Amino acid sequence: MKVANSFVGMGRGFSTFAFSLLVIAGLVMPVSLTAQERDVTQNPLAGSQVFGSKGCVKCHAINGLGAEIGPDLGRISQRHSFYELAATMWNHLPAMGAAMREYGIERPELTAEEAGDLIAFLFTLDYFDPPGDVERGKRLFVEKKCVVCHQVGTYGGVVGPSLDHLSQYGSPILVAAAMWNHGPAMAEMMEERGIDRPTFSGTELNDLIAYLESVGPAPLEGPLYVLPGAAEEGRVVFVEKNCIECHSVQGVGGRVGPDLAKRSYQWGLTEFAAAMWNKAPDMMQVMRQRDIDVPQLGAGEMADLVAYLYSVQYFAESGDAEEGRVALRTRGCLACHSLGGRGAGETSDLQGNFQMESSAEVIATLWNHATLMEGEGAEPWPILTAKDIADISAFMQKNAEDR
Repeated sequence: MKVANSFVGMGRGFSTFAFSLLVIAGLVMPVSLTAQERDVTQNPLAGSQVFGSKGCVKCHAINGLGAEIGPDLGRISQRHSFYELAATMWNHLPAMGAAMREYGIERPELTAEEAGDLIAFLFTLDYFDPPGDVERGKRLFVEKKCVVCHQVGTYGGVVGPSLDHLSQYGSPILVAAAMWNHGPAMAEMMEERGIDRPTFSGTELNDLIAYLESVGPAPLEGPLYVLPGAAEEGRVVFVEKNCIECHSVQGVGGRVGPDLAKRSYQWGLTEFAAAMWNKAPDMMQVMRQRDIDVPQLGAGEMADLVAYLYSVQYFAESGDAEEGRVALRTRGCLACHSLGGRGAGETSDLQGNFQMESSAEVIATLWNHATLMEGEGAEPWPILTAKDIADISAFMQKNAEDR
């Protein structure tokens, strides 16, 4: 799948807004989820349409596009897992319900498929970086000593290749692949010339790419393209390129390097490229010690690898059915419901009357049920953590299996 690298001149109205969002959102997934999800597939492409058709855009913006009643969901400082996003939606339902009533917005109902797709859409919003700062990138080109070896136009050294071509293929994925593949040769050259090897933050690399794009020759005719990547193919690359020899993902793999599913926050494309560059010397030293050939990565392989490592944190929490049973008791659910015949029993028995086969179905049920709870004045509103949601989902799914 090829997707335009930038969206300029967007027209007014949500139809154009939604189209731009769904193009961006369809990049990482659909991803086949865990066995707990019973092979459900969640699609951020469809989730972007849910965001529009269900009226989320009437209260929320995405990176400045949309309403300003609620927070801008594209500017969340840290991307969250499926269960974290679900817990946030649940915990904010009273405030959201009050705002919808104040502005005369009808609360939509969600199917399980819509709930899953919507959360997948929100999860993928920061996969791409905002445009970099050209002036900062220009300063970095000099400060990071890129100018000593590389030329842009007629400016710079000629030891390394000209970087003019980046104006035509300025995808962070292509940059990441090139920096990885040429890293050993560049390291040797810098050592010979007494140049300290620079490191980059994701923001700095984004700014540098913006500068290189701005000063190079005009791009080839037609749109620029990114390589979004396929998570399932990235899983194959991770194994075949021997990444698994040193790194684990969710506990599966080597222990030499860190578990790549346990990062404190999600990396976007440029952050991933910067991390690959910064850690390359240490990684290559370990590979030499373990007699592992340094793999070459094509742009498509790099894109798939990034998509895989981005997606593995989607279900960061693993639910426990027994702890879910405890959560239903301790979070106040039995003030209205019963559980296996025990509890208030005023409404449905959570063990006998509910059969939910996926976490998305649990989330949709919670969302739709909130209207009734608000009408009955549920006080205090039960606050749920991501783990609570994961555990309750596991309990509900086990309940469905047992029946």
